[in-house]
Amino acid sequence: MAAAVLLAVLCTGTTGLAATHGPAAARSSPTASKDRGDPGEGLGIRLVDAPLARRGDPRALKGVVDHLDPGTTIRRRVEVSNTSGHPMHVSLYPAAADIRGHAFVFGPERTPNELTSWTTLAPAELDLAPGHTRRAWFTIRVPSDAWKGERYGVIWAQTTAEPDGTHNVGLASRVGVRMYLDIGPGGEPPSAMNIDRLTPERDAAGHPVLAAQVRNTGGRALDLSGSLSLSEGPGGLRAGPYPAVLGVTLRPGETGRLAVVMDARLPDGPWKADLVVRSGLVEREVSATVVFPKAGVGRPVALSGASRLILPSIVVTLALAAAGVVARRRRARSRPGSRTKGINA
Repeated sequence: MAAAVLLAVLCTGTTGLAATHGPAAARSSPTASKDRGDPGEGLGIRLVDAPLARRGDPRALKGVVDHLDPGTTIRRRVEVSNTSGHPMHVSLYPAAADIRGHAFVFGPERTPNELTSWTTLAPAELDLAPGHTRRAWFTIRVPSDAWKGERYGVIWAQTTAEPDGTHNVGLASRVGVRMYLDIGPGGEPPSAMNIDRLTPERDAAGHPVLAAQVRNTGGRALDLSGSLSLSEGPGGLRAGPYPAVLGVTLRPGETGRLAVVMDARLPDGPWKADLVVRSGLVEREVSATVVFPKAGVGRPVALSGASRLILPSIVVTLALAAAGVVARRRRARSRPGSRTKGINA
């Protein structure tokens, strides 16, 4: 029988960190793991650098989330770690990704696309002793004639157990950092969303579910997360917060379903439901009164007011600072003979 290599990848959904600080954690298949240990057990990768303007954005600290003009070059670092008890030889490479079916989808093996053709890594091969880490540079060179729009990819770290005299099938495990790169002249398109509808449901296992219809109204892809808090329930009960099920990614203009699954012992209601949906620094909040059906899908509920934007604390701080500068300038101008100097509002 000809030798083959099995590439095993366990997807973790959004850019949120799992044990491997990236979009995917590598594991061998259940059948293969009985015969041979996972060569990637303990392999991790994380992004070291982020743009200064995005230091407060949790997405930019976990993945390459950026806007670049055509003709721009960026150079940043990733850190690869080996927390296992055995040495690893690790390959670093970019590969294609896409957003399909409201999910961030990884291309098989080293599938190329336009973004990967712009991306190089140095060094491309690393040897890691047990318990050690090493850093590598990745460079993205955007051609001057690149067309406007978003591209998606992954920077992968991969280790392989080759076929040998005992094993006809090799195992390759990989972990990675997602890339969301927007290209276009001028400023970055804004990120925004609306929560259009909430629907109470009950799944086949009897768990109450609150499903939110979320619409991407901005110009960048969104990785959705969120939490649900319940109050004013039967007998004054409160419950939650419950996390939303991860893995929903929306292209600009797309509408998708974000679900929160709760404990099957939860009373049907009525409840006051407060749902927060977020992607990076963008957050929306809605409230509604819900009663969960005994089975199946209930009717959509009326939202208490429109989908409300929650400003990040850094934005609020900057806004208050700007308002303070404007107020000081106005007070200074109101004094006879006074002049302002060196203050730019």
